[in-house]
Amino acid sequence: MKKFFPVYVRVPLIFFIVFALMEYFIDSGDKPAFVKYPMVSLFLFVFLFILIAIEITLSAVNRVMYQLLSPEEKAQKELEESLSFKESTWFKKLMHKLTKTEPIEKEGELLMDHDYDGIKELDNNLPPWWVYLFYICIIFGVIYVVRYDVLGADDQEMELKKELAQAKIDVAEYMKTAPDLMDEKTVVLLTDAPSLAEGNRIFTTNCAACHRADAGGQIGPNLTDDRWILGGGIKNLFHTITNGGRDGKGMIAWKGTLKPKEIQKVASYILSLQGSNPKDPKEAEGEVWVDDSAPKTDAAAATTKDTTEVKK
Repeated sequence: MKKFFPVYVRVPLIFFIVFALMEYFIDSGDKPAFVKYPMVSLFLFVFLFILIAIEITLSAVNRVMYQLLSPEEKAQKELEESLSFKESTWFKKLMHKLTKTEPIEKEGELLMDHDYDGIKELDNNLPPWWVYLFYICIIFGVIYVVRYDVLGADDQEMELKKELAQAKIDVAEYMKTAPDLMDEKTVVLLTDAPSLAEGNRIFTTNCAACHRADAGGQIGPNLTDDRWILGGGIKNLFHTITNGGRDGKGMIAWKGTLKPKEIQKVASYILSLQGSNPKDPKEAEGEVWVDDSAPKTDAAAATTKDTTEVKK
């Protein structure tokens, strides 16, 4: 066996198998285990040293044992080592255990009376490997039926549905803490001073050229009144800044320049300017936008009161 797996094959193979197993079972995050944990590197170094030492020791023992053999035993050993893989003794024994083949000398004892156009049939036993595989299939089939049909375990389709549902939950949770992955559905209005100050800086750098520094409107519309061309509110404004305005005459899409978190800040800053009444504002454009999701106040409820009510 050593002839087919020499020392320069055995040592690297065993070492890398152990190395792969340690990398698989040790949770080291985005770094290799031997980098994150120095003890793993030390263990691998010691293991490689011991592996080489064992091979050197066994080689020395084999040389000593060979010198103690008689000339006949040396000749027999050399003959065995010169045999090919299929001619080796251990391979022949293994194949005989797997196939239980009978020698050709016993063919007459196995010959059956069946004769098909001169073709005769031998009463050979089934190969053990086939029989064992057949038994394994039976056992597997019984376990499968009991597990999925009797006990009602999840099949592959149900497992996939559950994994997809869990994946949606995980993505939603991740989106809450990943600002650069937010969209118009998950964005929320910011009101803290640092975020609005950052939004002011972004607006001055990128938006003031078209909307003026006070957002009163120039090439672009006035952003301080209550009218909006593409809808107001943080979600609509986030969508407009991200994807751009009207085709052909609206502003460009800023998603390639600004990150989602930056768009959220500048949109929040723009909404903070509502009602600021800058000097000489541009004429209002669009329609008055009302947030349907906002809770109605008592004043709003009064406006929807039935006007046909009899007054006293």
